[in-house]
Amino acid sequence: MFIVAEVGQAHEGSLGLALSYVAALAETGVNAVKFQVHIPEAESSQFEPFRVKFSKQDKSRFDYWKRMEFSPEQWKLLKDRCDEVGVEFMASPFSNAAVDLLEKLGVKRYKIGSGEVSNFLLLERIFKTGKPIILSSGMSSFEELDETVNFLKERDMEFSILQCTTAYPTNPELYGLNVIREIKERYKVQVGFSDHSAKLETLVAATALGAEILEFHVVFDRKSFGPDASSSIEIREVKDLIDSIKNIESSRNSPVDKSNNSNFSDLKKIFEKSLAVNKDLPAGHQLTFEDLESKKPSGYGISASLFEKVTGKILNRDISKWEFLNWQDILEE
Repeated sequence: MFIVAEVGQAHEGSLGLALSYVAALAETGVNAVKFQVHIPEAESSQFEPFRVKFSKQDKSRFDYWKRMEFSPEQWKLLKDRCDEVGVEFMASPFSNAAVDLLEKLGVKRYKIGSGEVSNFLLLERIFKTGKPIILSSGMSSFEELDETVNFLKERDMEFSILQCTTAYPTNPELYGLNVIREIKERYKVQVGFSDHSAKLETLVAATALGAEILEFHVVFDRKSFGPDASSSIEIREVKDLIDSIKNIESSRNSPVDKSNNSNFSDLKKIFEKSLAVNKDLPAGHQLTFEDLESKKPSGYGISASLFEKVTGKILNRDISKWEFLNWQDILEE
């Protein structure tokens, strides 16, 4: 399982806060910490609208990207800090210029955001790096994904796909957990899940359904400022999440052979039951269903599973209430 915690824009343009996220997440056990590289002049324009009008300090989306922007030197500090604490530095580029910057930093792979799936110019630039990509499918139909997958396969690019719903936060009826298997069967690639629900159970369910990569937004506090805060998991929750994921993954990797129950032989003797009678009965009595009870443990009388073979039989001795019933207590026919 490859687990990616996305800081995204939760740093609010503060390098110190971004470094704090790296340090805190390194203690949780995630594999990678992901950011977004937005170079406003290369990516945006004055015509780009806000996805969510959350900020009164930014007059335009372009201004917001400018406020979020780090210099190449600051990005290197973030990359170096990730290396120091043992997590992979990842980032989503949103322009070819961003890819150029990330190549200088020496990233291992690229994460493609949902809005860039059909950006073949960007994908071609990443193809030239020779690095693998993780593709979020949030805004794409299967028909659109088919085109992108064909583009990648023509170039023999290494890629994986994440089921993702572009809704912030995502409600349960939109999780699309069924799509995990559909993507796996359709494209025969590694499949994962990118979450915006802000709920731990969503990622645990995705793991149980076969996700091999998990990505989720993180914040120190869901009440914090920013467009993704309400769809993020709080860092204090991440350790518990990873423990749960590992348990589910261990279960998936350890299939149980239900045809073999030999490990339960001792417990079966304790929990399974033998037939007994629920009243004093004389010799010559013909047993009925109403005469019978089942008592623990097994092995002290006829198995309770054989009650139908006992009803209608004749007792060959007096038997007391709550005594176990054995075959030698019954007349042979």
